[in-house]
Amino acid sequence: MASAISANKAELLAIANAVASEKMIDKSIVIEAMEEAIQKSARNRYGAENDIRAKLDPQTGDLRLWRVVEVVEEVEDYFKQVDLKQAQKLQDDAKVGDFIVDPLPPVDLGRIDAQSAKQVIFQKVRDAERERQFEEFKDRAGEVITGVIKSVEFGHVIVNLGRAEGVIRRDQQIPREAARVGERVRALITKVERNNRGPQIFLSRAHPDFMRKLFAQEVPEIYDGIIEIKAAARDPGSRAKIGVISHDSSIDPVGACVGMKGSRVQAVVQELQGEKIDIIPWSEDGATFIVNALQPATVSRVVLDEEDGRIEVVVPDDQLSLAIGRRGQNVRLASQLTGNQIDIMTEEEASEKRQKEFAERSKMFEEELDVDETLSQLLVAEGFAELEEVAYVELEELASIEGFDEELAEELQNRAKEALDRQEAAHREARRELGVEDDLAELPHMTEAMLVTLGKAGLKTLDDVADLATDELIAKKREAPRRRNNADGPPMRRDRPMREQDKGGVLGEYGLTEEQGNEIIMAARAHWFEDEEPATQEAADADSTQ
Repeated sequence: MASAISANKAELLAIANAVASEKMIDKSIVIEAMEEAIQKSARNRYGAENDIRAKLDPQTGDLRLWRVVEVVEEVEDYFKQVDLKQAQKLQDDAKVGDFIVDPLPPVDLGRIDAQSAKQVIFQKVRDAERERQFEEFKDRAGEVITGVIKSVEFGHVIVNLGRAEGVIRRDQQIPREAARVGERVRALITKVERNNRGPQIFLSRAHPDFMRKLFAQEVPEIYDGIIEIKAAARDPGSRAKIGVISHDSSIDPVGACVGMKGSRVQAVVQELQGEKIDIIPWSEDGATFIVNALQPATVSRVVLDEEDGRIEVVVPDDQLSLAIGRRGQNVRLASQLTGNQIDIMTEEEASEKRQKEFAERSKMFEEELDVDETLSQLLVAEGFAELEEVAYVELEELASIEGFDEELAEELQNRAKEALDRQEAAHREARRELGVEDDLAELPHMTEAMLVTLGKAGLKTLDDVADLATDELIAKKREAPRRRNNADGPPMRRDRPMREQDKGGVLGEYGLTEEQGNEIIMAARAHWFEDEEPATQEAADADSTQ
């Protein structure tokens, strides 16, 4: 009998060691799973109402089984309680209120109990294995990993990573790349999520950072930090651009990335299935970097439109198709690389646009300020585009224009302010005709022009605005346009519409920030809470009189 017990002990420990080694988890987790399985089987044998505990010694394999009972004066639950007399047979110093141990003989697991115990152990081990996998990969996002393609399901590639599995979703694969089961594949870990079925490891071969990491593997200077990839943009499987800079003036960043006879860049190109890669010197100067990013096209000049956050690039007529690229690929990648929206135009188109804008602004100043054509053109030539700029610019700046004096500058500012007042009055009358309530005019950041826009959209009361979400009211968050220094007037806002594609809400054309939009909506909702206060006060008064 002793030898049989010894064999059982040895067998339990052998199983625990084997499972821990195979699943690469802590042996204590397997021991804990065995204890839980034995406890479950014992409850089936002695009654589920019992509080039964099991302890398996990880060194010797000795198994102890007991139930925990409470010492009471009068027993009500025979499964979990024992009277003082019976308790003192188990433990001499037992007293009422104590919890004591009642040893139980080892159970002989039957076939059904053994199967149930096996399921408990498997589940516990499986959970521990999943947790181990998650802990191993949770901090590895951004790392390139190599695996073997296990299967392709609904276009998604399942990759065996050794101790776990990852997935390359269809939109993260290189187009037209054939995935064959059993082939080795390299990919970037983009995200690791905890899931009931184990960690979800998302991989990508289309992400720009995958190309960055490949260059770091092929170019020692990048790995060492001497050369830095400042920006990257990809059209996976077709073309890519990277902006590089060297922190050592003696090393050419472009030449280092290309390598001897193109060996370094070709290694990356082959991994990316022939994707053409343009390596561009990065520059602190935005205009210079944009010119570089549009290579191989030649650029005549770059015009920064700070108000719209866009960049206009003028190219010679014969360079237009090259700058745009096939299906707009070159300019699209350049936009991604520089982080700016780039508009390409020829010299003729740029000239026509400048002339049209010059004529429109000149006519506006001529009519609104009641000045002659020469004076209005002079204002436009000096960079003034809106009445607000004339009205609230520093007087000295306006007077410093050649041919102007302080008296003329002051007169122009007064006329600009009067014109703005006229526009405001016209908008006020228009919004009242639309039925927009005066309460809306008290909202922060609100102008009469905005109220007219609200009225045309059918938003005429505080409740109408209060019911909106911020995104429904304004455009996506964007930086406020730069203006000239404000001398003595209110903060200048743009009342000039943005392009249609930039609008994101009812007041999207006015360039309000997300913070300003939140303030408007919260101010519109304020009366809801004011209505609740009297009712609350009435209830409090009623309570005090009772």
